Amino acid sequence: MNPRHGQQSPHPARPQRSRIHRRFLRDFQAGGHLDLFLVAAVSSVLVIRFYLDITGYPKIGLGQLHIAHLLWGGLLMTTCVVLALSYLDRGARELAALVGGVGFGMFIDEVGKFVTRDNDYFFQPAPAIIYVIFIIVYLAVRSIHRERIATREEYLVNALKETEELALRDLSSEERDRALFYLEQSGSREPLAVGLRALLQNADLVSDRPGQAERWRRRAIDIYRRITELALFHTTLVLFFIGQLIVKLLYVALLLDKKGRIAIDRIPWPGRALTIHRMEGFADAALLGSSLLAAALVAAGVFLIRRSRLQAYRMFQRSILVSILFGQVFMFYREEWGALIGLAFNLFLFIALRYMIEREVSLSYEGISARDK
Repeated sequence: MNPRHGQQSPHPARPQRSRIHRRFLRDFQAGGHLDLFLVAAVSSVLVIRFYLDITGYPKIGLGQLHIAHLLWGGLLMTTCVVLALSYLDRGARELAALVGGVGFGMFIDEVGKFVTRDNDYFFQPAPAIIYVIFIIVYLAVRSIHRERIATREEYLVNALKETEELALRDLSSEERDRALFYLEQSGSREPLAVGLRALLQNADLVSDRPGQAERWRRRAIDIYRRITELALFHTTLVLFFIGQLIVKLLYVALLLDKKGRIAIDRIPWPGRALTIHRMEGFADAALLGSSLLAAALVAAGVFLIRRSRLQAYRMFQRSILVSILFGQVFMFYREEWGALIGLAFNLFLFIALRYMIEREVSLSYEGISARDK
C-alpha cells in the first residue's frame, strides 16, 4: 500500500469498500511510527533486563511498597494516548510512538508475573511470550496496512493530509512529490483533486530555506546516493547478506547432528558458556526450514541486485523478516539473551533496509512530480 515504507507499487485504487473502511481511513505514513513503537518496545525490554541483571535486581520503593516498572509503563502508554489525541503535528505523533513503545516494553516485560501463580518474573518461557506478542502486534499492524485494499479515498485523504505542512510553511520537495504521487494513484479528477494538484505544484518549498534538521536530512540522502553509486556498493551489500546467512546456517549446522538432533548442550562464550536446551522434531525442522527460506530470499536478492536495487532490497528485507518472524522464535528456547540480541540486530537491519527502500521509492515520487509539472 505504501511505497515509501517498502511495500510494492500500489495496485489501482479501489472505489468500493466495506462499512468499516468507510469509517476508518488509514495513514500511509503510519508504518514509520509503528516501526518506532516496536523498536522502542524491544529496546525497552533489553535495557530493563540488562539493567536489572547488572544491578542485582534492586527493589524500587519505600518500606513494604514495591513500585513495579509495569506501572511506569502504564503511565507512559497513557501519555502516548494523550499526545496522540491532543496534537495534530507529526512531531507529536513521533513522540507518542516513542513514549508508547517504551511504555509497552516496560509493561510487557513483567508478563511472567501475571501468567504464573507465584508471580515469577523469571518464568523461563516469559521471553518467548514477549517475543510472540511483539510478532502478533507486528502482523496485526501489517494486516491493517495491506496495499491491495488501498482505496481512492485513502489516497486522496493522504494527499490532503500532506498539505498540513503548507499551513506551517514547512512543505519539503519530498512531501510535495509524495502528495502528487498519492493524487496520481487516486485517479481522481474531482475539483478537490484538481485544485490540490495545482496548489502543490505552485507551493513554496522549505528546501529553499533549509534549517539545520533539513540540512542533515539532505546530507544523509546525498551520502546515500553517493554510496549507492560506488562500484563496490552492490558487491559489499551482497557479501554482507551472504556472510550473515552463512553464519546463521553454520550455527544451525553446529547445533544439529546428522540425525537432526541437538548435538551439544553448551558452547563457549566470553565470560560464560551458553546453555543450549535440547529440542527435537518440529522446532528443529522449523528453525532449519526458516534458515533455508531466508537463504532462498537472499539468493533472489543477489540475482536481482543488478537489475533493480529496489526489488533486491525488498528480497533482503523479506529474508530478515523471515528470520524475525520464524527462526528466532525457536531460538528463545535455547538461549534467551542471544535471541534478544539477535532480534535487536535484525530489527536494525530491517529498519536500515526500509530506509534504503524509501530512498529508492522517492525516485518514483520525483518522476511523478516532474511529469505533472
